[in-house]
Amino acid sequence: MQNKQLKLFTGSAHPQLAREIADHIGCPLGRSNLKRFSDTEVSFQIGENIRGADVFILQPTCTPVDSHLVELCVMIDAFRRSSASRITAVMPYYGYARQDRKDKPRVPISAKLVANLLSAAGANRVLTMDLHKAQIQAFFDIPVDHLFAAPVFIEYLSRRVEADLTIVSPDAGGVERARAYAKRLGADLAIIDKRRSADGTAEVMHVVGEVQGRTCIIQDDIVDTAGTLTRSAEALRNKGAACVFGCAVHGVLSGPALERIHNSALEKLVVTNTIPPRPEIIASKKVEILSVAPLLGKAIQSIHQETSVSSLFV
Repeated sequence: MQNKQLKLFTGSAHPQLAREIADHIGCPLGRSNLKRFSDTEVSFQIGENIRGADVFILQPTCTPVDSHLVELCVMIDAFRRSSASRITAVMPYYGYARQDRKDKPRVPISAKLVANLLSAAGANRVLTMDLHKAQIQAFFDIPVDHLFAAPVFIEYLSRRVEADLTIVSPDAGGVERARAYAKRLGADLAIIDKRRSADGTAEVMHVVGEVQGRTCIIQDDIVDTAGTLTRSAEALRNKGAACVFGCAVHGVLSGPALERIHNSALEKLVVTNTIPPRPEIIASKKVEILSVAPLLGKAIQSIHQETSVSSLFV
């Protein structure tokens, strides 16, 4: 692809992140006209010649998820029909990733369905970050570059957190991720064991590991309503943790999340900008937002130049 021109376009989901990436790689955003008909149907037209170009479309499928997903598929179709050489869907946040298996009778595997939709629309490649489960990559029949935001968090934590650090996984499923952070930071590891109480309603938090007098970092991929996060923070403080921080790659922060965080035992919640933060989140003194634009920019350049992206992985 070295002799093909790199073109970066954005949908309506997160144009600010697209502009940051464009500044980082020194490539202006492509011209396009994206609007909606009165009945909310997507109308899209490319505003420049992209024949033979290496096209990257930045579009996290965040709220409203369905709207942004259809918009992405429509854009991919337009680029395919306009003879782009290759189309890469850059999805920092991959919506529907939490429905990745049949854990109950008569339910869909929505993560696989979305993978099929992107391929059917004409995507040649997907660039994403911190999938809810890494095996979702296998749902695609096209190449997937799966980045991790760990370098961004580790650089932040290594400068701001002192010794006696413990990385905490909020559930058994996140142990591998938490262990990787603990190894890089030279920290201890702890796990929150969640169990239903006797009446089957509330969750009881058991802390496995040493947290007494230590700085605890609860590490997760997604924070949505922040219920598990804030209850975990309370459990850690009850076990004698000196202070508790939360780190989550994707700050969905829906419903009562922000109120829960403000009223919780958390010192601070650190998230990235894979999802565009709402004004009230930006203004919050308890939430800090880190940018993944440099990381995504490096990955886009590596994909375009056909060089290894493994140096960006943890």
